Amino acid sequence: MKKMMLSAVGLLLLAQLATAQVKLPSPSPGATIMQTVGITDLTVKYSRPSLKGRTPFTDAFVPMGKVWRTGANGATAFTTSTDLTIDGKTLPAGTYAIMSIPAADKWTLIFTKNAGVTEQTYKQDEDALRVSMTPSNLGEKVETFTIGINNVTDSTATMDIMWADVKASANLGVNTTALAMAGIDKAVAEKPDDAGTLMAAANYNLSKGRKLEESLMYVDKAIAQKENYRNLWVKAQLLGKMGKYAEALPVAQKALAMGETSGDAAFPFFKDAIAKGVTDYQAKMPVAMPAKGKGKKKA
Repeated sequence: MKKMMLSAVGLLLLAQLATAQVKLPSPSPGATIMQTVGITDLTVKYSRPSLKGRTPFTDAFVPMGKVWRTGANGATAFTTSTDLTIDGKTLPAGTYAIMSIPAADKWTLIFTKNAGVTEQTYKQDEDALRVSMTPSNLGEKVETFTIGINNVTDSTATMDIMWADVKASANLGVNTTALAMAGIDKAVAEKPDDAGTLMAAANYNLSKGRKLEESLMYVDKAIAQKENYRNLWVKAQLLGKMGKYAEALPVAQKALAMGETSGDAAFPFFKDAIAKGVTDYQAKMPVAMPAKGKGKKKA
């Protein structure tokens, strides 16, 4: 009777654990890395096995030459918010599972459309993209499997896969300028009278030297709503970029004067640039020529 009661209690505890979804430590804990490259958001969600005395990429553990889930537990997920290139090949925006085929002299990195893929269910015809990676020796031991997005610029990065003493990398690229320009044009089309949107568009176009005439109209619309030293300074720079120094100079001078009396704590960060702009525009003003018949005294 006592044994029957203990068994019933044990079964009850097991049932409670099963329904309670108790969170317990995993031998290969999950990790998520998020990185923005330009305006593209990249996310990698994966599990991180540790060596624990084992040697990977051998017949006994993560075999060479065979498809691997590139992590542990469920499939490693890779999400990109925009189209990007991986070693020059285009991967459309979306979420994919990362698989790989490690080898001594060349790895194959695979992005598959099957988000729930395993080594057993993998099918090559579900690939979205395949690229080759040349592995290198890290020179140090990485105990826990690591995927990183490194060497980030506004349009490039590397995705590094590191474990034991091996590192394999792929080059990522995004067309940030084209994406930003499309975003700017869309925002202005949707909010043609919003001063913040207009100034953001004008500033970006100024930095890229594009659509200067249109951007001048954006700034004038923003100034008409509320004039301040910031929008005046952007207008002066646009005029200067267009070679209209005689028009740029008084606008820059007004921006400098307004900034001095604005009480804006951020003005000191702009002051030197505006003052330099005034000096530069003055230097580029055409030199006035003396009128005919003047300048010489008769003998």
